[in-house]
Amino acid sequence: MARYFLGIDAGNTVVKTVLFDAVGAEIAHASREAVSHCPAPGFVERDIDQLRNDLLTVVAEVVKKSGVDATDIAAIGSAGHGNGLYLLGDNATALLGIQSLDTRANALVDQLQSEGVGDVSYPISGQRPWVSQTPTLLAWVKRERPEIYQATQTVLLCKDLVTHALTGELVSDISDMGGCGMLRMPENTYDDALLEAFDIGDAREKLPRLAHPSEIVGHVSKAVADQTGLGEGTPVVAGFFDVIASALGSGVARPGQASMIVGTWSINQLVVENIDFENENEIFMSSGYADGRFMSIESSATSAVNLEWVVREFLEHDGEVVAGKSPFELANELVTNSTLCLDAPFYHPYLYGAPGNGMARAGFFGVGGWHGRGDMLRAIYEGVIFAHLRHMDKLRATGVTFDTIILSGGGARSNIWPQIIADILELPLTVAKCQETGALGAAMAASVGVEMYHDYEQAADKMVQTDRHYTPNPVASEIYRKRFALWGELEQAMVPFWSRFVTASSVI
Repeated sequence: MARYFLGIDAGNTVVKTVLFDAVGAEIAHASREAVSHCPAPGFVERDIDQLRNDLLTVVAEVVKKSGVDATDIAAIGSAGHGNGLYLLGDNATALLGIQSLDTRANALVDQLQSEGVGDVSYPISGQRPWVSQTPTLLAWVKRERPEIYQATQTVLLCKDLVTHALTGELVSDISDMGGCGMLRMPENTYDDALLEAFDIGDAREKLPRLAHPSEIVGHVSKAVADQTGLGEGTPVVAGFFDVIASALGSGVARPGQASMIVGTWSINQLVVENIDFENENEIFMSSGYADGRFMSIESSATSAVNLEWVVREFLEHDGEVVAGKSPFELANELVTNSTLCLDAPFYHPYLYGAPGNGMARAGFFGVGGWHGRGDMLRAIYEGVIFAHLRHMDKLRATGVTFDTIILSGGGARSNIWPQIIADILELPLTVAKCQETGALGAAMAASVGVEMYHDYEQAADKMVQTDRHYTPNPVASEIYRKRFALWGELEQAMVPFWSRFVTASSVI
């Protein structure tokens, strides 16, 4: 009996493939950094053909590393970053790939909001227009790149490219399309009124068919089998919006459980059985992934992407790193040796804008000549989690309750960041044993698709293990509480400057 499951996680910064056995143990792993291009300020794009090539390369690598018989791989699941926009033309030729870090549509968001589009879209999809949201970007392409819009035959999301590359099928799933504001909720269906609100009603014919994440939507083609070593005909399921995959892969599968992902995006989410868009406390987005199962999500591009930027620009060429130490290990050591105090630098993690304010920018405040690299890095670690806390507070305001958090994403690998998170959120925190929770969640969808497990809850019980537990330090929590209040006041004081600064920069 086939007993392995391949999980593929195509994020904004890395494409990963991981082979798991039926109890979630990692057999082999391969990855490749994803290359982004910034052709203009605020534009963050990806070469679709390069993504396809990178995918097949890492799949071949993981199959070879594993040493398993390809016929023992029961099924394949994928996950990919949500939102953004991937457009294909005739014969699936690549036209344009926009990542979810893109902010080109700032002015359009303001226009759509002023026109009342959000008042139409929110009761339908649970989302208002925002800067890298798929329907907003599609509306931008229609207005600013009409030749590409007209040439587009299929609108896909990132992980849908994975499915197409493996099987030739053009299909998406309800979790991804719902998470990007393209569906009527809770029905999880396309909606003409929603599309018309964005003036993209004519895009309906460009949208792929919808499937549930665990539905088998295709099989590995002979050409891909020959290139990668996979077995021809291996089942491929539709896959997940990556934040849903990461939550499930960390063990968050039941109502009331909370997931925090410290990755490129700040992801904060809860499993709920029903969604209510009439609640006066609006949340950022909702995503349905199974019958009677939804994720209430608060998120923004304000998380570990800030640390990745610092590492890339300032730490990769450090002498200790050159000598063999990981730059992330160096960052952790520097933060460990710094001191938590009220009079320390502040950092706002807005390299790609803030929630509700695409014009916001990142910055330090309160830096003194006595502060060192460790103090600056601690400010980044702290500022990122302050943004997470703000999202968690919005989730609580809807009336949901949770008393523990399961952490995943790159930040979970740190030996100090999880304790900072527990202290700031003032809640117990658990870290999943598997570091590649997105890939594991995708593999879990595959396991459900071939009926190895009855549902995601059972798959989580069988395939997910916990690793570490953290409890909040009351003394540290009190300091963070005061600093969070000051951090918020500083942000409000910066709003007028950000507006003038961005306007001036666009003119020069």
